[in-house]
Amino acid sequence: MMADGSPCTLGIALLAILCAAVLPLWLHPYGIYLLSLWAVFTIAAQGLNLTLGYAGQVSLAQAAFVGIGAYVTALLGAHGVPFPLLVSAAAVVTFAVGWCLGYPALRVQHHYLAFVTLAFGTLAWLVMRNEEWLTGGIAGISNIVRPLPFTTAYRYHLLCLLALAIVSAATWWLLRSPWGRAFQALRENPVRAASLGVDVRAYTLIAFAIGAALGGLAGAFYAPLVQYIEPSPFGVGASLSLLLMVVVGGSGMFLGPFLGALIAVLLPEWLRFLHGTYLILYALLVMLLLVFCPSGLLGLAERLAPRRRPATP
Repeated sequence: MMADGSPCTLGIALLAILCAAVLPLWLHPYGIYLLSLWAVFTIAAQGLNLTLGYAGQVSLAQAAFVGIGAYVTALLGAHGVPFPLLVSAAAVVTFAVGWCLGYPALRVQHHYLAFVTLAFGTLAWLVMRNEEWLTGGIAGISNIVRPLPFTTAYRYHLLCLLALAIVSAATWWLLRSPWGRAFQALRENPVRAASLGVDVRAYTLIAFAIGAALGGLAGAFYAPLVQYIEPSPFGVGASLSLLLMVVVGGSGMFLGPFLGALIAVLLPEWLRFLHGTYLILYALLVMLLLVFCPSGLLGLAERLAPRRRPATP
């Protein structure tokens, strides 16, 4: 198997994005929408994979950051703010919120940290639902305009793929940099990482902040995609779904979010011919995967792939 940080992994990711750009030529509008949704969720899952898979910090609040980014985009966009500034504002706001949320990670770990992030995600969802003066409450915000000239479904799909390609390249570079190695050292053993000179406090906050910013970036593209937002897609269930994408694809693997988001978005659609039982079958398939291969599909592929034997002189 190729190394996770090798140029081949980035090449595979970009090839998948290129295929997603060509496939809509043979798809109906709903198929284009699903592929756009895959691109948006892959960006959000990449952020969670950075926080959880590489830095080892458990987070159940990723959907809240997607929601914050979506609402920032919808609220500022209603006042005529250009789309590039909307994307920047969503990323900056969620970066700041993620940085603040990272402080509890300095004091608690593992399931205690999961409870803290779960509480934040619930709080964010309650604000979206109850503060009608700001978010519109359960009525939500409608008539969200897509940026020019990306007003058609296919053109906006290409814009989402362009964002995914840029985020993927930036994430790949980050993971190969000293920051990425520091994140992995933090995941393996924080005490040993500190003894080697890694600033555990700073890198913990950075991991949360960058992961949250990618969630906000995904929200900035999600709002114009659906053109209507309300609190339901940003609740705890959505955070668990994003966690599922990371774990099923392969936590701590660069291509994991691509595969996990593909399964989470498309597999339920492929099983819809079963009508009322398709969600039961989907849940059973996921549970079987996690029981027999907790490292995800990419981890299963690594286990099944033939290992190279060192050459003997």
